[in-house]
Amino acid sequence: MQITLEGHDQPVPVRAGDTMLEALLRAGVAFPFSCQAGNCGTCKCELVSGDILELEHSEHALAPEQRAKGIILACRTQVWDDAVIRRIDAEDLVMHPSRVMRCRVLELEALTHDIRGVHLAIEAGGPLTFSAGQYAQLEFAPGLSRHYSMANTPDEAELVFHVRHMPGGRTSRYVAEQLKIGDKVKVSAPFGVAYLREQHVGPVLLVAGGSGLAPIQSIASTLLGGGYKQPVALYFGVRGERDLYHEAMLKDLAARHPSFKYHIVLSEQKGGGRRHGLVHEAVDADLTSTESLMAYLAGPPVMVEAATALLGTRGLAPRQIHADAFYNQL
Repeated sequence: MQITLEGHDQPVPVRAGDTMLEALLRAGVAFPFSCQAGNCGTCKCELVSGDILELEHSEHALAPEQRAKGIILACRTQVWDDAVIRRIDAEDLVMHPSRVMRCRVLELEALTHDIRGVHLAIEAGGPLTFSAGQYAQLEFAPGLSRHYSMANTPDEAELVFHVRHMPGGRTSRYVAEQLKIGDKVKVSAPFGVAYLREQHVGPVLLVAGGSGLAPIQSIASTLLGGGYKQPVALYFGVRGERDLYHEAMLKDLAARHPSFKYHIVLSEQKGGGRRHGLVHEAVDADLTSTESLMAYLAGPPVMVEAATALLGTRGLAPRQIHADAFYNQL
């Protein structure tokens, strides 16, 4: 059996029981992936022909209406006969060299009561190139590794991550209580497909929840730093005032770039002149036109799923909505 990837010069052999992604990666084919468990949707592709078996996956990663159009998840699709697949939005595909780097902790900052900013210097294995919105795997100690998005822009040498201390989380507890300046951290990157589409010309919608501000901050700063003149709207949803951070940075961006507007939305705390409710509800109330809109979402899966569903009902196609929902941030 073999897989033919349109645009790739050689068919890829498949072993019995292989998923498409396993076969492609073993053959050295550059193909986007992340969770490898059917949760994130990074490895979506179009099935052109072939007999397959689809394994269990999240509807967030692949909605029924997408399956009806022949879209599959390479990580959750086994091949039963020769198959032909096609990349989705190949014109937007960006592939950066994969790096495994030794880094050193430069700075630790308390962003909120439960989110810590981790600043790293690359000591070996670089340089790292990535697109704004992508993420990395950070290993702080054996058995203590998780995915976190870069908050810095691609042209900044220092890597910055926002790590929220999750109840019961071994890795995030380690970062909150034991990580020290000077400690070594193994960083593998880049991953993810919810990155800035630099060829897009049109309004941009950014929606962040909690520490999901990290990749959204990177996208906003990259766009505006490059002189982007189209409207950019950022919605930042948190539970209450004590969960809010980087508002001064957002104010500064708005002051320097007339095309940029931001909205703080509190879900649990009322008063103080803030908007109250769920962040996707605020987007729904404000959104008047979706023409040529590109949306980037980051935060808890429930927020990402709600915002994705909303934007779908408002007429956005899947290629206009970009999100890497993290299902395991412990």
